[in-house]
Amino acid sequence: MSIYPIKILFFLALFPVAFFWLRRAWRIAFRRDFSEVALKKGEPPADAERWAPYELAINLVGGAVLVGVILSVLMGWLEYQTWVAIAGTTLWMKIFLSFALGRHAHGIGQPRSRVR
Repeated sequence: MSIYPIKILFFLALFPVAFFWLRRAWRIAFRRDFSEVALKKGEPPADAERWAPYELAINLVGGAVLVGVILSVLMGWLEYQTWVAIAGTTLWMKIFLSFALGRHAHGIGQPRSRVR
C-alpha cells in the first residue's frame, strides 16, 4: 500500500484549515467580532476585546503560513518532508497558543478567601 493517498489527503486538509483561520482573523480585524476570541469551553472571556489582537495574530500568522505552504507545494518548491514539517508545526503551534491564550484570558478561577 502506498502512502501517496495520505499525502494528498493531508495537503487537501490544509485548504479548509487555512480558510478557517484567515476567516477568524478577518472577523476579529474588520468585523470586530470577538465571539471566538480566547475561548474556554466555548465561551469568550468577559474582556474579549483585550485579547483580540493576540488571537488575531495567532490566526493570521497560522493562516498565512499554511497559504504559503499550499502555494509552495503547488509551485513545486518544497519537498514532501519539508512542507509536512512546516504545516504540522504550524498546526500544533496554533492549537497550543490558542489554548494557552484562552486559559490566560479566563484566569485561574474564582479567588479563594484566605484562611488565617
